[in-house]
Amino acid sequence: MNYAWNWDVLVQSPYLGWLGQGIAMTLAVSVAAWVIALSLGTLIGIVHSGASGAMRLVTGAYINLFRNVPLLLQMFLWFFVVPELLPKAAGTWLKRELPHPEVVTAIVALGLFTASRVAVQVAAGIAAVPRGQSMAARASGLSTIQAYRFVLLPQAFRIVIPPMTSEFLTIFKNSSIALTIGVYELTAQTQQIQSFTYQGFEAFTAATVVYMTIALMVTTLMTVIERKVSIPGRIARG
Repeated sequence: MNYAWNWDVLVQSPYLGWLGQGIAMTLAVSVAAWVIALSLGTLIGIVHSGASGAMRLVTGAYINLFRNVPLLLQMFLWFFVVPELLPKAAGTWLKRELPHPEVVTAIVALGLFTASRVAVQVAAGIAAVPRGQSMAARASGLSTIQAYRFVLLPQAFRIVIPPMTSEFLTIFKNSSIALTIGVYELTAQTQQIQSFTYQGFEAFTAATVVYMTIALMVTTLMTVIERKVSIPGRIARG
């Protein structure tokens, strides 16, 4: 039995609109989660690199917990389990009154998961900065916060741009897991098109092209940024 190809289905109504909505949701969830991941991951990475004792144990526990528990399981825990563990009023608000709880849950779960990975990269970048830089900052009268802000973090972020690029790309791909809790992102919309039209090859090919386009755009952008802010002698220029 031959497959009946029909690429026109991708530009027909309402399927083209579904694709557009899926792309918009993928971008929204991914970018919002990246804001959480970058902010929280940077903070945890700083604490983990400079703290000792209890605080280092806390940050280490966070990193190990969120890195080693599969994202799919974390998504289910945040969406189905956490509301049941909270006080009744709070749980009811999360499940019934919070606008688009599945989208919020996906953003939070994806952001917290990626934050643990960002924290490792930030801590590694800080560790890669020569210790003389920190000592010079202290000798010049800078406080610890100022030393991180003006000396250590600017260098650390330049060093870890390549692995950060990988994490940024991964967050777009991981957003597809949100379909398991009812978020109609790109993959979910693609499955819906396939269910209505039985044109699975066309639908999933379109999704593949979109994901590849996003990856190429992110890679190109981060490559330009890397070349502009690279530290001579540390990052090779292509």
